Amino acid sequence: MNTLFGRERPLVMGVLNITPDSFSDGGKWLDSDAAIAHAVEMVEQGADIIDLGAESTRPGSEPVSSEEEWERLSRVLKELVGSLGVTISVDTVKADVADKALKIGADIVNDVNGLRGDRMMQVCADHDTAVIIGHMAGEYGNMHGSYMGPSYRNEIRDFLDTQCARAVDSGISDERILIDPGLGFGKTPDQNMDIIRDCSFLGDAHPIVIGASRKRFVRHFYHDSDPDDATAILSRIAVESGASVVRVHNVARTVSELRL
Repeated sequence: MNTLFGRERPLVMGVLNITPDSFSDGGKWLDSDAAIAHAVEMVEQGADIIDLGAESTRPGSEPVSSEEEWERLSRVLKELVGSLGVTISVDTVKADVADKALKIGADIVNDVNGLRGDRMMQVCADHDTAVIIGHMAGEYGNMHGSYMGPSYRNEIRDFLDTQCARAVDSGISDERILIDPGLGFGKTPDQNMDIIRDCSFLGDAHPIVIGASRKRFVRHFYHDSDPDDATAILSRIAVESGASVVRVHNVARTVSELRL
């Protein structure tokens, strides 16, 4: 198991969507007080990292301006920094949002766009922050309309290797880079499952983040199961195959599964 922040066990990242339109819990945590209470609850359930996102990436979602994203994010982030006692990650593709979040005290930038946005690498380097470099098929904005061919493993690995090298060249510490193969972002259900069952194809140079939680392909394979039960099982399989961090909505269920 890769060591991350001095830990040698799989870490659980709790998802906190401060959005009206996320695919599984849109609107549920848009109220600041509710979002803060939920973050505290996830930490009590065993979350090692809280991942705050204020722009949905679900299929068909409408992009929001930096101003709107920051307005949603900042009112919760300001309350959580320094009070939770765990790592705080910000899920954004915008450099200006990342910059403001890091100035307040966020610990990680989680970028599903793989740090490809204007100034994102430089902002992260300037703050000496940890980053999660995500993979998607195609470009941000049409990622759900592009699907990968049979050489998807090589394409994912090559993209992540390239972006990691570019990040290091930009001044980001190699020891503070995590990688995410981007389940659901332009992959077929079978490809998603193949990645979960064998994360090792990504190598062991950087900790691997897997986020299967409540995604459409989970229901495709576990249509008779509760999505959170299925997510917990898939998270355990991912850890057994090489993942260091699992990103989930139901922290308690996943923590229980990983302790088995």
